[in-house]
Amino acid sequence: MPASSAAEKLEAEQASTSFARDQLKSIIERIERLEQAIRVAVPDWSLAEVVTALMALRGIDFISATAFLAEIGDLSRFRTPRELMAYLGLVPSEASTGDTVRRGPITKTGNRRARRILVECSWSYQHPPRVGKEKQERVVAAPQAVREIAWKAQCRLSARYRALTRKGKLKTVAVTAVARELSAFIWAINRQIINSRAAAR
Repeated sequence: MPASSAAEKLEAEQASTSFARDQLKSIIERIERLEQAIRVAVPDWSLAEVVTALMALRGIDFISATAFLAEIGDLSRFRTPRELMAYLGLVPSEASTGDTVRRGPITKTGNRRARRILVECSWSYQHPPRVGKEKQERVVAAPQAVREIAWKAQCRLSARYRALTRKGKLKTVAVTAVARELSAFIWAINRQIINSRAAAR
């Protein structure tokens, strides 16, 4: 390859790399601005207390808690955990033939974005129960009853993930099962917040 062609190719690659770097920087800055806007708005939100409480759960941070609740709305409209699971499309599908009922993959009905958020959060339960340094501040910010639910969830869901993978289940299947149970703990935390408000009146 002639030296001039090699130089031109190198120059084009550098220009492309520089453009990609600038684009990435612009995207990161935009995300940071959006996150800051969310942080400013949430304290005045009717669900702000629930956001803080959900952050005590492993795998759930400020953005995921806010995004999940923005998709779902008031969790109080679900009378049971199973209603929330069904809304998220996390319950198994069923096929009935006479007296035989066969369970299949999850239905994937309902709110796809909320389901995806929950599944992504559930990957953290691959690891043994623990509260890291960064998580401690979020856990402490939650009421004692909520912290107890969050720790119970961590112990239960970590064990659930390990049990399923030991049985040969695919990781994605195990995490989806964990997400289903995580939604029940989210429901329980919301119920605890409601009960605490009622008791304080």
